Amino acid sequence: MKKFLLFVLAIVISFLPGIIGMLFSPSGASDLWYNALIKPALTPAGWVFAVVWPILYFLLGIALYLIIVDKTKFSKAKSYTLFAVHMVLNALWSYLFFGLNMVGVALIILVALIAFTIWMMRVFRPISRAAYWLVWPYLVWMLFALYLNGSILFLN
Repeated sequence: MKKFLLFVLAIVISFLPGIIGMLFSPSGASDLWYNALIKPALTPAGWVFAVVWPILYFLLGIALYLIIVDKTKFSKAKSYTLFAVHMVLNALWSYLFFGLNMVGVALIILVALIAFTIWMMRVFRPISRAAYWLVWPYLVWMLFALYLNGSILFLN
């Protein structure tokens, strides 16, 4: 039962940036602003984001759970700290990009988010290879987001 509760906790924690991000996702005034932007050719349809993000957050939650329950000799404090920082940066990006329409500042935060994600993956790897691999799709999506954010900044 304890492991199940830890699993649920890890999943809930991993979804927090998405829940915060939903407050700033394109709707109302934000939607008008976002729809008026010139977007790069590879911008996916809106429904793609609604499908991809829950999958990525779920994978991150599983990765966090694997770190929590692993009985390693390595200290996990750095893993938890990096995971928390990366979650804050993830939520901050949504707020800056959609909430404040600060595309340039959001791009800087996204670069920091990618750096922290890579650092987190490196710290996860000796503790749990599975956790390390579960973060890869998220990193790839962040690199795609970098292309989208950078292109929007350049085109507008």
